[in-house]
Amino acid sequence: MVRIRVLVVDDHRIFAESLAAALAAEPDVDVAAAGSGPAALRCLERGAAEGRKFDVMLIDADLGTALPGQGGTTHHAVAVAVPDSGAEQDGLVDGISLVAGVRSGHGAVRTVVLAEKDDPRRAALALQAGASGWVAKDCSLQRLLAVIRGVLREETHLPPALLTGVLRELTAARKHRTESERLVESLTPREREVLRCMVAGLGRKAVAERLFLSPHTVRTHMQNVLGKLSVHSTLAAVALARRAGVGPAELTVPGDVVERGGQLA
Repeated sequence: MVRIRVLVVDDHRIFAESLAAALAAEPDVDVAAAGSGPAALRCLERGAAEGRKFDVMLIDADLGTALPGQGGTTHHAVAVAVPDSGAEQDGLVDGISLVAGVRSGHGAVRTVVLAEKDDPRRAALALQAGASGWVAKDCSLQRLLAVIRGVLREETHLPPALLTGVLRELTAARKHRTESERLVESLTPREREVLRCMVAGLGRKAVAERLFLSPHTVRTHMQNVLGKLSVHSTLAAVALARRAGVGPAELTVPGDVVERGGQLA
């Protein structure tokens, strides 16, 4: 029997444990659970290192919005001890960002978003980030199992009531992408290099060291990038760049420093 390894990611512990236990009752399903984005990514890394890769992740759409004390731990379902360190609060990752991170670093893992309510805009964002499905949290266990098995057959699953709204959102996103691409094309080659560094999260000093420029010159380039893209912050520039398909610069230079804020360093 081919077994399916599922990772449940939800910062509401009771829900995560209950869902994991229900899924684990299936004879061909092995389940683990994580209470935060960073914990989930560690589970993926550990599973890969041990030769027990996960096949499907079920990710809470509202991950990271639970009150302190409700989540942040990593735990395995069914007869495995549950540590309760609460150590993940300094690295919260929301559900859709986690989907994108999994697609980037663990492309073989299928992701399904679990949502408390239908939201065409967020469902479209989840699909764009790489999700294979969007499922209501109050759906039946049989429906969820059908989705899990379906995404492993390369299917995409959405509630029928969401289809029209999601298609509308995706069409609008395509128009925004075209406009974003036009704006990015207005940048000089050097400004595009700087933009890719911004997408990678590098601060002004790190960009200067990477591109062998002075910090003052980098600041000028960053200001030009913001002006040409018609945005007012680094975060907005990064969001537009991602819509245009601009990827991050590879972090291969020792000492690269990730910028924490949304404004210029």
